[in-house]
Amino acid sequence: MKTDFTTDQQADPQIQMMEEILRKCVHCGFCLASCPTYSVLGDERDSPRGRIYLIKDMLEQGGAPNPEIVTHVDSCLSCLACMSACPSGVHYQHYIDHARVYVEENYQRPWFDRLIRSSLSNILPYAGRFRVALKLAKFAKPFSFLFGQKLSSMIKMAPSKMPRATLPDGVNVYPAEGTTKKRIALLMGCAQKILRPSINEATIRLMTRLGCEVVIAEGAGCCGALTHHLGKDDEARQFAKANIDAWMSAIDQGGLDAIVINAAGCGTEVKDYAFLFKDDPVYQKNAQIISALAKDVTEVIAELELQKSSTSDLPSVVYHDACSLMHGQGITQQPRQQLEQVGFDLEEIPGQHYCCGSAGSYNLLQPIMADELKDRRQGGIDKVLEAGNAQILATGNIGCLVQLADGANIPVVHTVELLDWATGGPKPSNI
Repeated sequence: MKTDFTTDQQADPQIQMMEEILRKCVHCGFCLASCPTYSVLGDERDSPRGRIYLIKDMLEQGGAPNPEIVTHVDSCLSCLACMSACPSGVHYQHYIDHARVYVEENYQRPWFDRLIRSSLSNILPYAGRFRVALKLAKFAKPFSFLFGQKLSSMIKMAPSKMPRATLPDGVNVYPAEGTTKKRIALLMGCAQKILRPSINEATIRLMTRLGCEVVIAEGAGCCGALTHHLGKDDEARQFAKANIDAWMSAIDQGGLDAIVINAAGCGTEVKDYAFLFKDDPVYQKNAQIISALAKDVTEVIAELELQKSSTSDLPSVVYHDACSLMHGQGITQQPRQQLEQVGFDLEEIPGQHYCCGSAGSYNLLQPIMADELKDRRQGGIDKVLEAGNAQILATGNIGCLVQLADGANIPVVHTVELLDWATGGPKPSNI
């Protein structure tokens, strides 16, 4: 793709990186068929190829972006399906992330949009604040229709009953059962701790049962993905720095074989820390170490001895690929193999895979498109249910879990909750 950056622009390392990405695009259009928003709207400006052109024009022109360009940048889910489809290796993830940062720094959004985005970045990554916000939202539900579409969608997503965590406070190390095979750190996350604490609890039980010492590193928290995808790069780096410092301290205290992440969106972000700090002389080396250690929980389970369940009547499971796991990390087979290995019968959702519409905070900021994509995904799941072949829906990401549970006709659980149950843990509470 031909570019027209000025000499001064070409001296900017960020523009150099963008130009390198741009020049790989050969306009082939393979990305169009994989893009959820293009499949719904049929507008090339809402496709990866279209956004690549629009963002190129935005960067070349400099200054405040055209509101139309911002609209099409905002409509991207960052599902990364286009990267899986691209034959030329265009790194759309870094391209769209840079575009979001540029928009955040150079575009004056309407005051209400600024309020919504500021609220998200100042509440969701902080577990305590998020818990309070959800409690307030519960009382506001009967009046949600008074708050406008975006706020109404946020309020409606708040759970009617807050699940209780059962892990004891202050425990930072969970010893392995039997011989210690690995020492791992578990990212507890932020929103997941509040919305579904049972996922972390199941992960700890399963990993210790499989011979892992599990470390909860003091100071580790939000991975930074939510603020990063809002274009707030500095805030994302602050979260990432806190995690890097916490995990490097855990390494110094006894070493780590892996940093285990059970939220696919967080895993994609942490695995990209090395890129996030590529120009930071202080954090670059440690960020590379952390990115190399970061693994989805199913990647670590694959290295251990997962035993078949002694229970013979486990229910049939339909598996939903989280985009951040499927496209962001290239993980599709491990979860399926492990569910079948412990004794679950597995069903596949028919038709082409598209994002469910969760995409971090996307379903809060773009509720109309998010609902359209959720309904389409649910339609595929319903086809499996009509055949009478599934009793549970499993996925590997908290965002997908919450999105699909809204309207699902079967329980929606995390993959690790099922693996824990089949190998001796408690049955998930919603089954």
